[in-house]
Amino acid sequence: MSDNISADSNSIRSNPENSNYSIYISGVGGQGIIKTSVIIGEAAMLEGYDVVMSEIHGMSQRGGSVSTELKIGNFKSSIVEESKADLILAFEPIEVLRGLDKANKDTTLIFNTFPIVPSTLTQTGETYPEIDDIISNLKDNFESVYPLDASVLAKDAGSILSLNMVLLGACVANDSFPLSKETVETAMKHNLAPKFHEMNLKAIENGYNAIRDSL
Repeated sequence: MSDNISADSNSIRSNPENSNYSIYISGVGGQGIIKTSVIIGEAAMLEGYDVVMSEIHGMSQRGGSVSTELKIGNFKSSIVEESKADLILAFEPIEVLRGLDKANKDTTLIFNTFPIVPSTLTQTGETYPEIDDIISNLKDNFESVYPLDASVLAKDAGSILSLNMVLLGACVANDSFPLSKETVETAMKHNLAPKFHEMNLKAIENGYNAIRDSL
């Protein structure tokens, strides 16, 4: 499925081509990947950008892979081409590896280090890779690698369900990310129930601080 989201032409920044930014988001069904993409898209619109987004739901009901591709700026197609992603955001360690065909040496990689072992892996007798090995290999090949235990930070915010907002906060902390923390928080409030706002604001803050501290 593909969605074209556009802001009023009068609100588009004067040089949107200078702010083009491509994001590949992946995870496991039920982790809030689609909602995260919608919030990023609305935040981009609030800041005057055009946005195009595609969704690939995968086998979400069985814990299968779910991914979205999001482009902010002067784009016509929503598909992130090979080696063209500015950011890969992964909700699970294996998922960051699945998206590496979209990456180049300058791509920012932000990912949750808490694994969700697929049932297919245990059924075949294969073992899940060591997280430290995944991190080490990524850091050997990419300049901007930011692993964080988003699951722990989400629980600290109040619920594991805020995992996606922890990871979104981590994105905002990166200097290359084109959207402000304040605008992302506003978009979150537009898309999530008011009773969850306080928890998700804390989750965004937790993710933001985790990356700023590492920087």
